[in-house]
Amino acid sequence: MNALAYRGFACAALALGVAFAASAEEPALPPGLDAPKEEPALPPGLGGATSEPSLPPGLGGDSAEPALPPGLGDSQASSEVETSERPASRLKLHGFWDNRSGFRIRDDAVQSKTATLGESRLQLDARVDGDRASFEFIGDLIYDAAFDRVEDDIRFLRLTWPVTDSLDLRIGRQVLTWGVGDLLFINDLFPKDWVAFLSGRDVEYLKAPSDSLRVGWYNDAVNVELVYTPRFAPDRFPTGDRFSYYSPLAGGLAGADDPVRYHAPHDYFDDDEIALRLYRNVGAWEVAAYAYRGYWKSPGGQTLLPPRATFPELSVYGASARGPLGPGILSAELGYYDSREDRGGNDPFVNNDELRTLLGYEFEAGKEFTIGVQHYMEWMQDYGDYRRTLPFFVPARDEFRHLFTVRFTKMLMNQNLMLSLFTFYSPSDADAYLRPTATYKINDAWQIFGGANIFLGRERTTFFGQFEDNSNVYAGARFSF
Repeated sequence: MNALAYRGFACAALALGVAFAASAEEPALPPGLDAPKEEPALPPGLGGATSEPSLPPGLGGDSAEPALPPGLGDSQASSEVETSERPASRLKLHGFWDNRSGFRIRDDAVQSKTATLGESRLQLDARVDGDRASFEFIGDLIYDAAFDRVEDDIRFLRLTWPVTDSLDLRIGRQVLTWGVGDLLFINDLFPKDWVAFLSGRDVEYLKAPSDSLRVGWYNDAVNVELVYTPRFAPDRFPTGDRFSYYSPLAGGLAGADDPVRYHAPHDYFDDDEIALRLYRNVGAWEVAAYAYRGYWKSPGGQTLLPPRATFPELSVYGASARGPLGPGILSAELGYYDSREDRGGNDPFVNNDELRTLLGYEFEAGKEFTIGVQHYMEWMQDYGDYRRTLPFFVPARDEFRHLFTVRFTKMLMNQNLMLSLFTFYSPSDADAYLRPTATYKINDAWQIFGGANIFLGRERTTFFGQFEDNSNVYAGARFSF
């Protein structure tokens, strides 16, 4: 969609919302619209937690919905009588203008561009509430100076309808998230934007949108959430244009001159996805069970003729728990990855089955100073068959992959300044990824920020090690309205 079409679409969406609001008669929001009953709290960090197969197998959420955008206030009447009788405005508008730039701090032999980020992003966030439904639109218009192009990203375009007090539907484009990890995902099989994450865009852009139907049913026994996506929504993963990557077929790093060639399932209703979550509170603990049927979200397979990455069929079954323990919060999650196209582990070009686990703990170490630690593990099944059939030119993975994370967060200057350091370290891969950030809130409208994405690795064949030459720093400012 080009920029002109995007602007036309956004205007049409807003016009539809205004007309929808004008037809409403009651000012009160319908019950159950803004917050599902007994929805587990989002974990710190990203707000939820997801497992990423091939592309980011270790960065790896909870389907509480993102917070509703703040409005511009209720409409005011011209007289005291009208003020007391006129209902509040149903249309709420919000948005921001975000500008940021970033560049590599190391030479990359397979990339001609030093810039990794250079964009001006305008976001419009509109919500219209009616008697029995609400309409929400969030869309971004971006000028990417690093590649001299205009892009658009519609993140929300959905209708929410509370059918009854215990049943609601949400249909359209939306961002979804499940699980309990902090920037680590196991049972969250909704799409991620790893390019945004690695380049220094706001962490909210790690979660990519999907066109889905979400059904929520809330009761005293167990809450049920079902998400149906009629066409497979893959991750947005590095393909070589902005970041170099390790190519087993090339036997080394590849970049813009040798982009990832891939084929993703794309037929409506034939290549669909379905995800299920059952959850409830047990005392002070939030527990959940998950099931998913679809495809590996990042490439999990490879064909040789023609050479291209593929997304094999995948089912995932898992569970999570989160609750207080001692002075902090304990989180645990596990998931079994059933790679349906290679259950025996005999196909070297399709990911094997895996068992993934996560254990995390967060606590307050001082005044406005929190620490969060996590351990994540991937256990490849049928490892002997994997090694036996592995082609000689493909580097072998370990049977067990371990990943530790530590997050330090410090608030200063009446919480106007936030300093954070998030570190990934894999002792099995001997690589690491450091994400230092600083954000300063000047006033209610303006904030400035800066940070870095630093990759370290002994070998270029490991996940973080392959990105070592993509290490970058970035800075920017945001005006909210």
